Amino acid sequence: MIMKKNFGDSISNKVYEYRVLARLSQKELADKVGVTKQTIFVMEKGHYIPSMLLAFRIANFFDVNVTDIFTYLKGNDEDDQ
Repeated sequence: MIMKKNFGDSISNKVYEYRVLARLSQKELADKVGVTKQTIFVMEKGHYIPSMLLAFRIANFFDVNVTDIFTYLKGNDEDDQ
């Protein structure tokens, strides 16, 4: 069995901030981008990393660049330790 390397990378997001500024409920945003309210909820809590397609849909909805909402957080490469 081949084990995948764990880099510890993550993605932070500002979905909550953009949603609140737009005066949208989680359900309203979810409907606009084609996901469930639960998906928006867990994404805002940082427990879900969206697919690239969903990240682009959200950014497009708010008319901003993906990197304005989503930030890549580099982890530690196991080989670097």
